[in-house]
Amino acid sequence: MLTPEQIQANLEKFYAIIEKYISEPRATKLLALYQGQEDNLAFCPASSRTAYHNAFPGGYVDHVIRVVECAIKTTTLWSEMGATINFSMEELVFSALNHDLGKLGRDGKPAYIPNDSDWHVKNQGAVYKPNAELPFIPIQDASLFILQSEGIPMTFNEFVAIKTHDGLYDDGNKAYLLSSQNDSKLRCSLPLILHQADEMAARIEWEKVWIDKVGTPEKKEVKAATPTQFKQKAESAKLANVAKGNPALLNALKGL
Repeated sequence: MLTPEQIQANLEKFYAIIEKYISEPRATKLLALYQGQEDNLAFCPASSRTAYHNAFPGGYVDHVIRVVECAIKTTTLWSEMGATINFSMEELVFSALNHDLGKLGRDGKPAYIPNDSDWHVKNQGAVYKPNAELPFIPIQDASLFILQSEGIPMTFNEFVAIKTHDGLYDDGNKAYLLSSQNDSKLRCSLPLILHQADEMAARIEWEKVWIDKVGTPEKKEVKAATPTQFKQKAESAKLANVAKGNPALLNALKGL
């Protein structure tokens, strides 16, 4: 959980990232988009379940900032290891900043709302649930739709990175990521770096809350059937099969 002071500090850091890395006129348009829904932005969770990551008020901005930072560090690592970095820093940060934009919802309605089912909260950790007032659309597609609706242009690299940031968790990304032909492989590593940064950030966020709370799974003793028990089960199954169509025998077996 975050304190009100941490939420406010994250908001300021989020806006500062836009001002530092995004050029005009996109910077002004992005600031207008986010500041126009500042309360929603400030208190939006990054996910709906505690077993995912940052499922608490303020979790969204906290996650996005971490993805930006992880993406910058990951790009440095890729470069040091010999990868071709044929995308700009602005493309990297723009993609990281907006990869989960769809989680904010649209048309003035949040994508996630508090779950009113105590059973789901206690048994599944589903502290939030999808807002049923919004028609379904995958998060990455919602992100792209919102950017397009707000007249915020993207480069091809940014589009593909946001579209595929869930990697192979999303079967729809296989066409981009599993090509067996050189000509149809990704022509820059930005989508791979963004996915790696997102995965890293989400794991870190989960660990912060849960790594020390997760105990050793309960081991259940499984006893193998003795030869006699196995034979009895086999005979019962055989008799049950023979008894099909013979109600009298079937009833007799049920009484055993």
